[in-house]
Amino acid sequence: MAVAYGPVEPQALVERAIAISQLNEPEIIELSSASPVQYPNLGQEVSVNQLVEWGKEAIALLRDSNAELLCDSEWECDIETIRLLNSNGLDCGYTDTTLSCYLSAEWVRGDDFLSVADGQTQRGRLDPVALAQQVMQRLEWANKNAAPPAGRVPVLFTSKAADMLWGTVQAAMNGKQVMEKASPWGDRLGEPITSSALTLSQQPEAGPFSCPFDDEGTPTQPITFIKEGILQLFYTDRTIGRALASGTTGNGFRSGLGSYPTPGLFNLIIESGRRSLPDLIGTLEQGLVVDQMLGGGAGISGEFSVNVELGYRIEQGEIAGRVKDTMVAGNVYTALKNLVELGGDADWNGSCYTPSVIVEGLSTTGRS
Repeated sequence: MAVAYGPVEPQALVERAIAISQLNEPEIIELSSASPVQYPNLGQEVSVNQLVEWGKEAIALLRDSNAELLCDSEWECDIETIRLLNSNGLDCGYTDTTLSCYLSAEWVRGDDFLSVADGQTQRGRLDPVALAQQVMQRLEWANKNAAPPAGRVPVLFTSKAADMLWGTVQAAMNGKQVMEKASPWGDRLGEPITSSALTLSQQPEAGPFSCPFDDEGTPTQPITFIKEGILQLFYTDRTIGRALASGTTGNGFRSGLGSYPTPGLFNLIIESGRRSLPDLIGTLEQGLVVDQMLGGGAGISGEFSVNVELGYRIEQGEIAGRVKDTMVAGNVYTALKNLVELGGDADWNGSCYTPSVIVEGLSTTGRS
């Protein structure tokens, strides 16, 4: 494979690819065949002036609520055109227009520094009022500090923090990890692997990350990977699907032009519950809300220990205050077997549509 950016002579690129091929072992090349499907363009462009107005509105709402806040905001309209061709006659493509925004507020109170941030990714329209209200809610909860809970207490991951759990789940369902015998679920098809409250699927046409075909030209398809806690399927590209004798699921994606396709997920949908975030908080006598974290995810091992950048203590079903110098540790697989409840407040966190989630079996430590 040879890659070029910007203007390039086609012959030079072909010669480079042929030269590189002399250094590699022969391998099976499987190309998608010609497809008659014409894919429609996705999304709608928004003017720069409109983005600026939305940004000003969001910052004004924060500043009106607290004049001491230092605010930062980014609003974008990204337009990406994708076209995929091969020598079997495949020629497919579309233009994808996505809107995204980010809003942060910093509050300095003597030696106490607080940073709250949130964002949206949508098609067609962003909502500066809803975004500002989410940040203001977190600021209100952090108005006073509280001692962190100690030991094993229920932990409520908000929708923007829950992605740490689903990152491990995605790795465990990756056909490449199964082929390499790295996934703990490699021989668990058809078996319960999480709480029965969890149903997880891929929906190609949902939300701002919809995708009609993968980077190998295979049409994407709706797939339920976990249904009521039972593992249904692994996701694969063409190479891994052939090795596992299962065929591709249409999940062959490149991390960039300079890499080969590898199994990847998009539009991961976690089926929501019914309660709002405040209602979830109200169900807990004691607990910890994790809203922002420092540090990486758990990886396929499931083991993690992360610092809570922004979190709150729950006492008698109410927020008692913000916790500082707090860590949460445990195992993702254990936590998902002890999943208490999923919220009804699902939102996009990257290409994962996830609600808040309450889990047990994790340890919390901190300084009072």
